[in-house]
Amino acid sequence: MRMIDDLQVDGRRVLVRSDLNVPLDRSGDTPRITDDGRLRASVPTIRALLDRGARVVVCSHLGRPKGMPDPAYSLAPVVGRLAQLLGRPVTFAGDGGGDIAGPYAQKVVSELGDGEVALLDNLRFHPGETSKDPALRAAFADQLAGLAECYVGDAFGAVHRAHASVVDVPARLPHAAGALVTGELKVLAALTGSPARPCVVVLGGSKVSDKLAVIRALLPKVDALLVGGGMCFTFLAARGHTVGGSLLEASMIDTCKELLGEGGDRIVLPTDVVVAEEVSADAVTAVVQADAIAGAQKGLDIGPASVALFASRLRGARTVFWNGPMGVFELPPFAAGTRGVAEAIAGVDGLTVVGGGDSAAAVRTLGIPEDSFSHISTGGGASLEYLEGKVLPGLAALEA
Repeated sequence: MRMIDDLQVDGRRVLVRSDLNVPLDRSGDTPRITDDGRLRASVPTIRALLDRGARVVVCSHLGRPKGMPDPAYSLAPVVGRLAQLLGRPVTFAGDGGGDIAGPYAQKVVSELGDGEVALLDNLRFHPGETSKDPALRAAFADQLAGLAECYVGDAFGAVHRAHASVVDVPARLPHAAGALVTGELKVLAALTGSPARPCVVVLGGSKVSDKLAVIRALLPKVDALLVGGGMCFTFLAARGHTVGGSLLEASMIDTCKELLGEGGDRIVLPTDVVVAEEVSADAVTAVVQADAIAGAQKGLDIGPASVALFASRLRGARTVFWNGPMGVFELPPFAAGTRGVAEAIAGVDGLTVVGGGDSAAAVRTLGIPEDSFSHISTGGGASLEYLEGKVLPGLAALEA
């Protein structure tokens, strides 16, 4: 895989596929970025190219606007913060329409000078970005490629998507991987190779089915697999426990029984949980044993004894991978489990990897210093698919 230092960029137009898919608070008059982690992670590659005299054209998706313009998903709110982080102006090349790489964008790009940067509007405003129609996707890729003389893929969070800007454009231009992508791959290679032992994986989130492939891939390599979040209740049901109104994938119970049989005591489940009858910030909560969830009670976080148990299994670990919160961390009554486990991971003296998505959001929402971890991934889904051993189309395109 070529790196950006392998590209001749001075005075040339470089299309950089970044991941600027940031969460926005739209409750006020002006949309506000609530977590700029992906912007900050994208800046080093953009800045390195600008410092070498490139004329940089940044492109990204934001949300799921369904192949048509939607002001709620415009990248316009990103422009100001990206300019602050880069320390230089960013020209917005969006005209509010769906012709993302059309005449308006072409004019903006043609006027860029050396060391200047423009941002296209949301790639997903154009149906060709995500289309399964090869002709439609190819036509959009031709437009995007026409804006530049070379391409840098730096959107790790999108490399598991066979989208036009991720797969088809690098086939049309000299291309290289950006610093964010190469950094992610270095860390993930350490997890999939021969990780330092003890190796502990912490998994949370809603569904076992979402994590099944990564559990199967990692279980033979780990010393402990700690399971929290909504997915733990299907495992608890597989042990014969009632789970009340908690999230349950009944179709996965037999699979969880098989995994428990294969993993033995290496699969660690919560011993107590925080329950409530409603999911709200002012819910009446109680802590009950994991085998004593009754009636309409919903398990919405792991309990304090479970936090202590998970922390004890993390103590002394040399490699930790964490993906998925332990509960509904966005609401204060159900945040303690995720906070406690995150703090325990942060205290590990070894490689600690936060697998993007909700886990990365939890770190920032709960105010845990990001530098407490070795690496915070920008791509939850991409990280999991890489760990599963899948061929990711965006990486294959950069390797070609």
